[in-house]
Amino acid sequence: MSNRSDEDDLLNALRHPLRRRILRRMADGEETSPRQLAADLRVKLSSVSYHMRVLRNLSAVTPTRTAPVRGSVQHFYRNAVTAPWARQILGLEPGAPGDPPGGADPGEPEPSAAELDEEDAALEDDEEPDEPGPEPEA
Repeated sequence: MSNRSDEDDLLNALRHPLRRRILRRMADGEETSPRQLAADLRVKLSSVSYHMRVLRNLSAVTPTRTAPVRGSVQHFYRNAVTAPWARQILGLEPGAPGDPPGGADPGEPEPSAAELDEEDAALEDDEEPDEPGPEPEA
C-alpha cells in the first residue's frame, strides 16, 4: 500500500467478513486457489472468486501461477497484506492500534484468528450480499 487512498480502500474491503476469512486462511504464506478456499471455507466458489478479485485489485493478494484444470484455468494466489494495522484487524498480529500490549483488557486473552474466523462466518449470514445481483425484470 503506497498511499492513504490505497489504505482506505483496503480498510473498507476488510469490512466484509468473507474477505477477512479468506485472508486469514491465506496467512500461512502458501499459495492457494479460490476453488480450494471455497472448499475450506464451505462457501460458493462464485462468492470466493468475486472477493478474491476485489482483494487482487487492492494488492491484498498477489497471483502466483495458473494451472490448467479440466478445460479451464485455475489461478493461485498468496496473501500480500503486510501493513501491521491490517494484520491486526485480521487477528494475525497481537493487539489493535492504540491498545496496550496484551489487548484492550490486559486480563483477557486476545481472540485467536480461528475465533475471529468463526465470528466472521456468523456475520456473513447477517450481511447483505456485496456481489451485484441479477437485474430485476421489467
